[in-house]
Amino acid sequence: METDTLAMAQEIDFSLLALFLRATITVKLVMLLLIVASFWSWSIIVQKIITYRKARAEAARFDEEFWSGEPLDELFDKVGPEPQAAPERIFAAGMMEWRRSHRQDGKLIAGAAARIDRSMDVAIAKETDSLNAGLSFLATVGSTAPFVGLFGTVWGIKHAFEQIALQQNTNLAVVAPGIAEALVATALGLLAAIPAVIFYNKLSADSDRLGGGYESFADEFSTILSRQLDA
Repeated sequence: METDTLAMAQEIDFSLLALFLRATITVKLVMLLLIVASFWSWSIIVQKIITYRKARAEAARFDEEFWSGEPLDELFDKVGPEPQAAPERIFAAGMMEWRRSHRQDGKLIAGAAARIDRSMDVAIAKETDSLNAGLSFLATVGSTAPFVGLFGTVWGIKHAFEQIALQQNTNLAVVAPGIAEALVATALGLLAAIPAVIFYNKLSADSDRLGGGYESFADEFSTILSRQLDA
């Protein structure tokens, strides 16, 4: 009897595809949801890694240009009306407000410094929003995917027990497939959640560092302009 049970168990296909095809519709939906969430998470991760690497390179390049001693007006003309890099857009926001703050007689309008700071703050806020776009999805996947997978596991085990009751048979060949299908849902939940949590923390730290660099640049630029305002 035991030999027959083991032989039957060995004949069962435990490949992921076979387990998916044998699963109930509810467990299949859970698995598909987790697979889609995992692929979407990885697409965000790869896109953010590329974006942040490009942003760091652009910041380093513009920082070198900014501190090269080139006059600010010439640098602004070089940047152009549609800057491509984030530091350039922040710089352009400050310079445009600086130019708008001059009256026709060349004197500055009152409150110019505050308006310049606000213009750069708005530009920084837009850049940080762009940097953080998509990170909330990683946080959501990281916090919810294990529970979604657990739901699929509980549902799958429930179905396995129903099969045991219907067949009045508790041998391994009856129990194993249902339990295996259920556990795959948990595995997929962890597979989606673990990378999402790891890269959410890393990418959030990278975003904070980039945002901090933008804030530092704006403060330094504002200091330079304030000296000219006081001159």
